Amino acid sequence: MSVAAVTQLEAAALREIRQVQTPEALELLRVKYLGHKGDLTLILRGLKDLDPELRRQVGREANQAKAALETALAQALAALKAAARRAAAAEIDVTLPGRRPPLGRLHPITRTMQEICDIFLHLGFEAVEGPEVELDWYNFEALNLPPDHPARDMQDTFYFSDQVLLRTHTSPMQIRTMEQRRPPVRIIAPGRVYRRDSDLTHTPMFHQVEGLLVDKGITFADLKGTLTTFVHQMFGPEIGVRFRPSYFPFTEPSAEVDIECVICRGEGCRVCKVTGWLEILGSGMVHPAVFEAVGYDPEEFTGFAFGLGVERVAMLKYGIDDLRLFFDNDLRFLRQF
Repeated sequence: MSVAAVTQLEAAALREIRQVQTPEALELLRVKYLGHKGDLTLILRGLKDLDPELRRQVGREANQAKAALETALAQALAALKAAARRAAAAEIDVTLPGRRPPLGRLHPITRTMQEICDIFLHLGFEAVEGPEVELDWYNFEALNLPPDHPARDMQDTFYFSDQVLLRTHTSPMQIRTMEQRRPPVRIIAPGRVYRRDSDLTHTPMFHQVEGLLVDKGITFADLKGTLTTFVHQMFGPEIGVRFRPSYFPFTEPSAEVDIECVICRGEGCRVCKVTGWLEILGSGMVHPAVFEAVGYDPEEFTGFAFGLGVERVAMLKYGIDDLRLFFDNDLRFLRQF
C-alpha cells in the first residue's frame, strides 16, 4: 500500500462519478469506494499494519481522498436531481387547460338523513343525539319493554353484558330528554342503531330518525297531520298516505304509516307486492307507562312518537332494491347521487 495507490484510486473514482447518469448508479459507486467494505475504507482500516512514517503519509492521502469523493458524490447527486427537475418541467405544457379535480358527493344515506331532519326542523322539532352504547333501562325497560317482554326478541340485540348493549333504536333519547326537561318537548333523534340482522333489506348497522312531541292536549290528529306533512314534503304532495293500526309496546294506540307505491303509483307491482302501498314508519301516542318512567303525569300530558329507517326512506326515494348497495362503496353507484 502506497501514497501512489491511494492517488490512483481517487482519480479512478472521480472519473466514474463524473460519468454517472442516475442516482441509483451513484449510490452503487458510493458503496464501492466508501461503503463498509469499500476500496478506500479497506485502505483506511489497513493503516495499522504500516510502518509509522508510511502510515502517516498514506493516512493523510486517504483522508483527503475520502473528503474529495464525498464532496464529488454530493455535487453529482445534486446535479442529477436538478437535471431531473428541468426535464420534468420541460414536459409540462402550461398552455393546456387545467384539469378539474373530482368533487366528492354526499352519500345517499347522508343526503336522505339531512333531508328528513330538515323537514322536521322546519316543523319546529329539535335534533338531539346520544350514546350508541346504551343501558338496558333506556333502550328497553323505560320504554315499557320489561325483561320478559316478547317484543325484545324482535330486536336481535348486541349485548355487552346484561345491562349494557348497542342501542337497537334511537328511542332511548326520548327517555333521556324527558328525564331532563318538562313539557313541551319536541325532538327528533337521528343516529346509527344496531341489530343482529343482514339480508337484502336489513344490515347489522343502520340509521333511524325517531321523533317525540309531548305537551298538553296533543291528540292523534296532531300525529296524523305532522306525519302526513312529512311524507308530502319528502315524496311529493301527490303521494297517498294511510295509517294502519299496529302494535308497539311504547305507544297506544299505535299505527304504521304507508305511502302509495312510488314505483307503480298504487297500481300494484312486485315492489309493493301488488298492494299499491309501501310501509314507511311506525308511530303512536306515547304509552302512559313511558310517561310514568320519566315522572310525567299521563293525566296532564299527552304526546306522540314515531320512528323511521333512513335506509328504507332512501330505497323508496331513489328506487333501490338492495340495501347492501349503500354500504358497498361502489363509486359507479355513488356517482349517481
